[in-house]
Amino acid sequence: MKDCIDTVFSGIQPSGGLHWGNYIGAVHHWVTLQSQYRCLFCIVDYHAITQAYEPKHFQAKILDMAADLLASGIDPNQSIFFIQSDVPEHTELCWILNSVTPFGDLSRMTQFKEKSQQHNASINAGLFGYPVLQAADIALYKANKIPVGQDQIQHVELVRRIVRIFNQRFGTLFPEPEPMLSQTPKILGLDGQAKMSKSMNNTIEFSANQDVVRKKIAAAATDPQRKRRNDTGNPEHCNIYTLHQFFSDKETIAWANHGCKTADIGCVDCKKALSTAALDHFSEIRMRKETWIAQPDNIKDILKTGAQKARVIAQETMNEVREKMGL
Repeated sequence: MKDCIDTVFSGIQPSGGLHWGNYIGAVHHWVTLQSQYRCLFCIVDYHAITQAYEPKHFQAKILDMAADLLASGIDPNQSIFFIQSDVPEHTELCWILNSVTPFGDLSRMTQFKEKSQQHNASINAGLFGYPVLQAADIALYKANKIPVGQDQIQHVELVRRIVRIFNQRFGTLFPEPEPMLSQTPKILGLDGQAKMSKSMNNTIEFSANQDVVRKKIAAAATDPQRKRRNDTGNPEHCNIYTLHQFFSDKETIAWANHGCKTADIGCVDCKKALSTAALDHFSEIRMRKETWIAQPDNIKDILKTGAQKARVIAQETMNEVREKMGL
């Protein structure tokens, strides 16, 4: 752990491995943060059970997600890396924060409305109270820096409001966290319209092989202005170009930009170059994941050690919470 004031917390659901949206939008950012801040990264299995899942496959999904994160560069020697349910103080603090969270604030959360539409057959109280558990995840470690995408700003604002209400009622204890936006451009799904998401079936799995990657990119949406090969386009309106900015070198990015604007290259050429760049980027990560997958006991030991470290902090926080509240 770093001897510094700022603490970063972030979590990810064990949904069966990373996809490109997770990696580009979050995990790649986490890897850079862990050398600068006191970081805690968590596989949030309690969050995951708000949607339908197969219990018999759940542990395998957790291990697969852990392997993906370790292969991506999450370093347990630099960060605390653990599973949410291994630290029961998360749910204890969640219940306490439920008692100060305005019902109206939860009902206005955009993500709840979206998830309710996607899972209208299984809308449960956990889905509604999801943001309170997020607030507990963050407050438990007094995290003051939260790496998020633009679509999560509303959740950070709610966390700030919840801890502000707690502090006003029981005495100052928790910092009001600030969002840390990545410098990565907003990444849309392969449809070029919605955010990359497994539920939207518009992403590429982290572990996808070469044929799948090339096939999916070949079918991805591009600038709608380029209906024919000779049409000029605007690369800023094309998600393929946005992905180039993450995966490709400066020369390839400049080639794609100029070629799109002048119609010197077609979308097929641009997609082929992106596929090559992305596969090169992931090749070493894929090899590291294979190494981790072959040693599940080591992954479990890392997660167990991380949970032990996290619990030390969590128990100290809960002692302060109980004292403040007269419990």
